[in-house]
Amino acid sequence: MSALPRIISVDDHVIEPMNLWADRLPTKYHDRAPRIERRRGTPTYPMPDKMVLQEGDGPGARWCDIWVYEDLQWPTYAGHVQARLHDPSLDAYVPVTFEEFAPGCYEQAPRLADMDTNHVEASLCFPTFARFCGQTFAERSDKDLALLCVRAYNDWMIDDWCGGSGAGRLIPLTLIPLWDPQLAADEVRRCATKGAGAVAFSENPTKLGLPSIHSGHWDPFFAACAETNTVVNMHIGSSSTLTSTSPDAPLSVTMSLTSLNATAALADWLLSGILPRYPQLRIALSEGQVGWMPFELERVDGIWAKASIWEPALTSRVPERPSSYMDRIYGCVFDDHHGLVSRDIVGMSQIMFETDYPHADSTYPNSRQVAEKLIANAGLNEHEAYLLVRGNAIQCYDLARFGIEK
Repeated sequence: MSALPRIISVDDHVIEPMNLWADRLPTKYHDRAPRIERRRGTPTYPMPDKMVLQEGDGPGARWCDIWVYEDLQWPTYAGHVQARLHDPSLDAYVPVTFEEFAPGCYEQAPRLADMDTNHVEASLCFPTFARFCGQTFAERSDKDLALLCVRAYNDWMIDDWCGGSGAGRLIPLTLIPLWDPQLAADEVRRCATKGAGAVAFSENPTKLGLPSIHSGHWDPFFAACAETNTVVNMHIGSSSTLTSTSPDAPLSVTMSLTSLNATAALADWLLSGILPRYPQLRIALSEGQVGWMPFELERVDGIWAKASIWEPALTSRVPERPSSYMDRIYGCVFDDHHGLVSRDIVGMSQIMFETDYPHADSTYPNSRQVAEKLIANAGLNEHEAYLLVRGNAIQCYDLARFGIEK
């Protein structure tokens, strides 16, 4: 096989610069808008994956940059910012300051350099403080300010983070005001006019206290995405929940079950009737892997075939086999051998690749070697390897408009 083409990573992350909202909101909001405050304290862990900073100068105290926004105090973590590259002794949930971040977390030029090091040509980045689909803003009480914050983030994402990156190397991924589907539709259209073609959404809105995708509530948003050729992206954890087995199960149990969130989202989308109603709509499931898909596709098709027994209305809502709509659903992998072995069932044209930079478990700076090993072990031919590491992403996100055509 010839040299591996440069990767297009469809699931990376960006750390919001500390002045993002201060630079873009009217002065009257500066005391309530998201801002960084530096504090010193000792980290405590009320839950295995949650950290609270107890302020003071006691044993184990560290300086930490904390996002403050209305009632929210959100510490920055080593595991989000590649700090462990410089100090491998740091636990992922140790509090850190911006000086300890890898510069590529929040500055464009260092990010592009890190992408070059990692054999990555283009990258789509989810937010961090804003959370995977903007839950941070949906949870605040002042929705007028929250809407301004969402728009400010999107303008920064399109104009500053992605703007000037060259040949679409940073792909805009925007947020919506989750609390209002018409405002969400308006924001999709506004961002589309600025060049964005991807938006973050929740894998299960009901976990956020919002209506489900079955309710019809989100139709204005879905219609706007279909109209503007905007891909709906759902990251693992964008429901603010992860599956576990018991309250005292260790974090490793939860981490081993994260794909169940994507499984549930796929079932919702295939059986909801949304894809038949909006034939231009495309969705992407981020960080969920795909090795579980063959069984789930078999299962939903089997249920559809027996709809007359359990749910006669199903075949009216979903007129074709549910798996037939997979040509508009994309998954992505980072170490999923089983998914690639099952590529003919999942659909080789529907599997993309991710590096998860700058998270502590990212494949950076060895993503090329990881991809090559996956390709060799699964026996992908040269064309299949091209589809995995870049061709499917070009198709999904219409990257030809940025000059990325092959």
